[in-house]
Parts: sequence; structure tokens; C-alpha cells
Amino acid sequence: MNDKAALVSLATSVPPHLFHQKQILEAASKLLADRYPQFETMSSLFANTGIRHRYGVKPMEWYLERRGWPERTRAFLEGAEALFVDVARKALAQADLSAGDIDTVVTVCSTGIATPTLEARVAGQLGFRSDVSRVPVFGLGCAGGVSGLSIASRLAQARPGTNVLLVALELCTLAVRHDELTKANVVAASLFGDGAAAAILRAGDGGATRIEAAGEKQWPDTLDIMGWSVDPEGFGVIFQRTIPDFVRDNIGPAVTEILSRMALSASDINRFVCHPGGTKVILALERALSLDQGTLDHEREVIADYGNMSSPTVLFVLERARAHGLPSRSLLTALGPGFTASCVALRHAA
Repeated sequence: MNDKAALVSLATSVPPHLFHQKQILEAASKLLADRYPQFETMSSLFANTGIRHRYGVKPMEWYLERRGWPERTRAFLEGAEALFVDVARKALAQADLSAGDIDTVVTVCSTGIATPTLEARVAGQLGFRSDVSRVPVFGLGCAGGVSGLSIASRLAQARPGTNVLLVALELCTLAVRHDELTKANVVAASLFGDGAAAAILRAGDGGATRIEAAGEKQWPDTLDIMGWSVDPEGFGVIFQRTIPDFVRDNIGPAVTEILSRMALSASDINRFVCHPGGTKVILALERALSLDQGTLDHEREVIADYGNMSSPTVLFVLERARAHGLPSRSLLTALGPGFTASCVALRHAA
């Protein structure tokens, strides 16, 4: 019996409100142009992201009003619970399981605060058992999809035969700010959307795609590259525009280092499945990983259709890669606050 955790199912979901990139630019201009003179020169960002449209948990009018913590939190709880239930049900249906078959739930989210945590709030609605193990994970940001898969796979491997449900869910749009007249805030407004992904993992008899190995690398003195500041109005984005340069200069050696700890090399990888932070990050990844420009095609499609949804985004890419047929070995990669690279190697038996 193979003790590696296998990917039994993978599903994605988005909230109901669809925003075209042109609509978001018009709204951002209405909010910021008069108060932030640099906005006009930065507005080209919205056209250069490669994003066609994104999804939000609230209608456009909601974002045009200034919001504080209580309203943001109410919107987060309402929207996140609905999205959690929807994506979990999809993953359960794919796996031909019920919520009562789930032994462990790993919830990855960095865009809202909930105590009790989301999986507890939806337990009754979904039908989780009273003895289900709950593992909420906060603060991994864009790396959360890959790191969450790593955590879930190790939990599945520790108890072969049990079913582990991973839900990576982010409502990035709720962090939109009217008061922060900064480049970082405009960049964030041009990129981020809402979405969720869910996967079920099981060791022993799970299926053809197995989590072979996982690894991370955190760079010293990089805490200021990406993250949240916390103030009376809500989360404020910490977002350095040098991220594509950092990726180009650092991700190649980091992936080589992580692969070597897995007893693998780049030549063993048939397909990279990457978190697409944006068009410039995708280009930087292709260069850093010595890939031909255009290789990361699913990544470009996901960013065009959904924007950057933080942690679940890479699982949207994996969903497309699975639909097209996974090769024998893939490497999932994502970068997030820390500043950290997270990788998971998948082994697929055709």
C-alpha cells in the first residue's frame, strides 16, 4: 500500500458578482483620481495585468462606500461561509463522499478573521462529524494553496485511510481601501479577486495523483515585501512592486535547492504549475525557471479569468492542468509573505 497522500478530488468556486477590468478601473478612478494625482499615470496598470474580469463577494456599489472593521467582517463571514459550503460540496461530490466521511478539515485563509473559524461555522450546514479535526491556517497569503496542500497531505499520510478536506478561500476584495493613497493600494486594486478551491486527500487508496514531496524556502530580511498592516479601518496591503525582479533573481536557485532536498532536479519536472501573481510575475517565473515564454499557459488563463485570488489561485491552475492531463511529475510553486517560496511535487500515474 502506497502511504503517500493522493489527490482524490479538486474543485473551485467563485462568488456571484462578476467585474470586468474596465469597470474596476472606472470605479477606482472615481474613488482615487481627484485625491491621488499619481493615479492617472498608474491607471495603465489595470490594462497591463492580463486580467479580463474578476469576481467579488459584494456588488460593485458596496466597494464604493468607505468601510471599517465591523462591516468588512460581516461581509467576510457571510461571503466566506457561502463560498466554503459551495466549494466543499463540489469537492465531496467529485469524490463521491459526504461531509460525514471527512476526518480532518484544513482551512487556509488570510483575508478575514473568524473565531470560531470558518469550518466550525459551516459544520452544521455541511454535516461534518462532531469529532472532525479542525486545522485553521492564517497568514500564508498567496503561498497558502501550495503550503495548505503540503499540510493536508502530511495529515492524510499520518493517518492512512482518513479523508482530509483542504479549503483555500480568500475574499481579497474586502480589503479595498479609500484612505490609503499609495502605489501598493492601486496595484492591489488592479490585481485581486475573490475565490475558493477545495481538495480531498487520502493516503493508501486515494488515486492516481500523489503528493510526492514538499518544501519551502524563506529568505531573510524580506518581511516588508508582502503582507498586511493592521489599523483601525482594516487590513492594509504591504506590497512591493519589486516582486517580479525578486522572482527573476531568486526563484530559480530556490527551486533548485528545494528540489535537491526532494532528491530531484529541474530535469525531473515535466510541468511547472505556478501561482500567477500577475503578468509580470508570470514572465519573471518563465525566465527564472528557464521556460520558453508562453509555457505557463494555464497560469495566464486563470489570471485573465479570475485575477489574483491569493491562496486558491494555484489550485485553479492545477484544476486546468488536470483537465488537460497531468504529466508524470509536476511541481506546484507559490510565493507568499515571509517572503517564502512553497513547492509541492505531484507524481501522476496515467
